[in-house]
Amino acid sequence: MHDIMLLIVCCAVLGCVVGFLAGLLGIGGGLIIVPVLSTLLVSFQVADVDHVLVIAIATSLASIIFTSTSSAIAHHRNVNVPWEIAPWVMTGVGIGALISGFAASLIPEKLLRLIFAASVLFIAVRMVLSTRTQIVSERPLPSGPVLGFLCAIMGALSGLIGIGGGALIVPLLHYFSVDIKKAIGCAAACGIVIALFGSVGYISAGWQVTSIDEGFAGFVYLPALLGIVVTSWFIAPFGAKATHYLPVTTIKKVFAVLLVIIALRMVFS
Repeated sequence: MHDIMLLIVCCAVLGCVVGFLAGLLGIGGGLIIVPVLSTLLVSFQVADVDHVLVIAIATSLASIIFTSTSSAIAHHRNVNVPWEIAPWVMTGVGIGALISGFAASLIPEKLLRLIFAASVLFIAVRMVLSTRTQIVSERPLPSGPVLGFLCAIMGALSGLIGIGGGALIVPLLHYFSVDIKKAIGCAAACGIVIALFGSVGYISAGWQVTSIDEGFAGFVYLPALLGIVVTSWFIAPFGAKATHYLPVTTIKKVFAVLLVIIALRMVFS
């Protein structure tokens, strides 16, 4: 019991970090949750090495339901969610995330890591080299179905590695001339859908594994989820407010660094 309480406290500290990131960058924090939680689960002997990564990913997605909800509400209040395009984006990422939850074990891990790393490195380099700070009309948004299809790919990739999708959705929307703050707000709202549909897949798949039962809902470890959610829900609005005090170029650089970290993690993890 003492070990479980200590694990919950550790996850609560982790939740403070990911909550702020959820509000500031429109991400669910999975980039940090997955590696840290994997280490905690092994250290506290909660899960064996064979299942620790998928448990961390599933628990990360489940926590993103709450962090993204808090973040999305804050962005909506600040009029940062472009609801005219959000339904297409949310539908796309939801379909992609649901598929990823069920198919996570069917895609060759090494191939997925390399493709994903190459993609995000390309986006990061483009964001660093771009000097544009004004919205231009050179790249209008594609039609709703096309936008939904592109976002379905982003949702599937996000679900497979346990992130909320902001690191992929924001650059995509910004590429099509959506204001960076609007793109972040839309990504926060989409994080809810990615996490919800992805969690359904991971919970359903985990129920077929007999070696995990106590404290689990499928692959989701409930004590860790509790610790992360308790703090991240309340910290996320502070991150959302911080977007109004940071210049656009700074936010772009933050995203570029985030994408490089994701790519390196995919290659060397």
